[in-house]
Amino acid sequence: MSSTQQTLAAGRPMAANRPWRPVWPGGLPIGWRGSEFCWAIAFLVPYLAVFLAFVVYPVAFGLWMGGKPELYAELAADPLYVHTVVNTLLFVGIGVNVKMFLAFLLSGYFTSRSRWIRALLVLYMLPWALPAIPAFLAVHWMLVGKWGFLNSLLETVFGIEGPIWFNSYWLALGANILAYIWKWMPFWTLIFMAGRMAIPRDIYEAADVDGATPVRRFVYVTFPLLAGLYLICTLLSTVWMIGDFTTVYFVSGGAPALTTEVLATLGMHEAFDSGNPPLGVAAVMSALPLLIPLTIVLMRKVHVSGVQL
Repeated sequence: MSSTQQTLAAGRPMAANRPWRPVWPGGLPIGWRGSEFCWAIAFLVPYLAVFLAFVVYPVAFGLWMGGKPELYAELAADPLYVHTVVNTLLFVGIGVNVKMFLAFLLSGYFTSRSRWIRALLVLYMLPWALPAIPAFLAVHWMLVGKWGFLNSLLETVFGIEGPIWFNSYWLALGANILAYIWKWMPFWTLIFMAGRMAIPRDIYEAADVDGATPVRRFVYVTFPLLAGLYLICTLLSTVWMIGDFTTVYFVSGGAPALTTEVLATLGMHEAFDSGNPPLGVAAVMSALPLLIPLTIVLMRKVHVSGVQL
């Protein structure tokens, strides 16, 4: 044996004595029954059990419970359900678009390096940091009755008597929408701020050299670069808002006379207050023809664009 062969053999004694085993195309050895396999099963089984118990089973049971066609015929014949669908469209359509537009504009304001603006940003983020139920209950008690905070403020400062907010359909619906925007707009503002900060400064400097005004810089630089992020956030917010229950339930409670109900709260009332769970599930599931396409578009948009600038 030459000196080179002796050196190679001495440098890898373990490799020379290691038995060869055929492997699967995926890389796992045939007949592998070692401790790694047992540990893999031990870690996989709890997650699989939780997934089956809290995701697969509830969804399958809900589809089975609300899958009877006569339930949807009963809903369609109920004028309250038709009115609730209109409420849901108004609640989601106005709430999402106003919230996203304002969040996008404010994200540019809060990216300033001013110390006072950064301090104001902390206060601005407080509604999002609060738990949803106490926040919406606070809004409810600010508006309810003659001696609510807002009516007391109107009478004290301006000497006028405020309206009974939850006795008017449009005022109650507007209170629901404004409460939702107030609660969740800081979150989306933070998302858009992160997107703005990812834009290279060289692009803005080039626009300034070309003489672009702030408005033109926003229209021709900022918005085109963040259009993909804006679309994805809008789709995601729409999916979340369609299933939102806490806002309407704790702000207006469906007042006046359940005329500001949305599909989520109507389903809860039918399932628990009226004692008809299948009809309640059917009311919530009637939003699936809108939710499923939105979810597919959202997934495709994320997959194709990757929210890249």
